[in-house]
Amino acid sequence: MRKIAIDTNVYSAFKENDSSIKKLFQRVEFIGIDITVIAELYSGFKMGNRETQNREELASFINSPRVEVLYHDLETAEFYAFIGNSLRKKGKSIPTNDIWIAATSLRHGLALASSDRLFKEIDGLMLIHPGNP
Repeated sequence: MRKIAIDTNVYSAFKENDSSIKKLFQRVEFIGIDITVIAELYSGFKMGNRETQNREELASFINSPRVEVLYHDLETAEFYAFIGNSLRKKGKSIPTNDIWIAATSLRHGLALASSDRLFKEIDGLMLIHPGNP
């Protein structure tokens, strides 16, 4: 089985009952969720009117035996620096949060599930696009 990391949009699609995401989750044995993704979700929850419910649902997801929160460490920072430098050399720019998410995926050797096409600019990052896992 595969091991993946997920982007914020994949978790959101999962909560919206996206069948392609549910099928993907059924086929993997490990789902990593970067701390940056959690921060983005918390921020979105604050803007809505279901913050408590959304936080409880996320906590339940995180507590699943196949899910692990992925934190940043010195090795992740090295990948962040590599990605940032590589993008500058290409004349490309992506949001800082996405660089952290990609760096964590690379650090842990995980394919990243995301609907954001901008991740294709990152050398060495394995991508899974929802609907095409």
